[in-house]
Amino acid sequence: MSFLQIYLQAFLVIMIMMTTLWVISIFLKNASIVDLFWGFGFVVTTIFYFFKTDGFETRKILLLILVAIWGLRLSIYLAWRNIGKGEDFRYAQFRKNYGEHRYWWISFFQTFLLQGVLMWLISAPLLGAQYYSTNKGLGILDFIGITIWLIGISFETGGDFQLAKFKVNPENKGKVLNTGFWRYTRHPNYFGDSAVWWGYGLICLAAGSYLPVLGSILMTALIIKVSGVILLEKSLKETKPQYKEYIEKTSAFIPWFPKK
Repeated sequence: MSFLQIYLQAFLVIMIMMTTLWVISIFLKNASIVDLFWGFGFVVTTIFYFFKTDGFETRKILLLILVAIWGLRLSIYLAWRNIGKGEDFRYAQFRKNYGEHRYWWISFFQTFLLQGVLMWLISAPLLGAQYYSTNKGLGILDFIGITIWLIGISFETGGDFQLAKFKVNPENKGKVLNTGFWRYTRHPNYFGDSAVWWGYGLICLAAGSYLPVLGSILMTALIIKVSGVILLEKSLKETKPQYKEYIEKTSAFIPWFPKK
């Protein structure tokens, strides 16, 4: 089976998953469950690619393990953080703007299908790394990719843990977290997420697959320019006066020593 055939089949699998999730969201009246599914969706997609490509090569097994660790951690963390707290304010605002009776079908296209298409496009390096791995052992690019993945998962997990611990303390309400990972970048979790995907991209390159690495580029672009850094910074500037000083001292994305 060709790369394109497997990739198109994955599109159908993802659309079925997102449609099912959308139906569940209607009964729950909570569209934000789509965010909890984001990481887990990539795990399912990677498993699909694993069994659709030939062999049980070391690179395929390695990639499956790395994606499972990243995806399951992200989904479990978001579930722990959000379950029981109602619908995310972004989706609640959409629901208010469009009206309860119209939003159910608007959310299908605006939220679920859109995220499904993005998941499919971004997943390309996960297929490329496995499809072209036949009879190719691990090389230097694989180990560089693993190293970048380890850095990324450390920043992402560490940043989330430190932020959760910071928010638990009522004395920190309205304050800005500027210690630990947050001392070196204003968005350690977003930087970590991007680094994780560049780790996958390098493993894809190591397998001899080049065009699918565009998926890693797309993920980084979304994190920085669309759904991550830009939106969060706008909100924090409005709600936390100390954040302006934090911006002046701390790197926006790539970790670096703070300015004096």
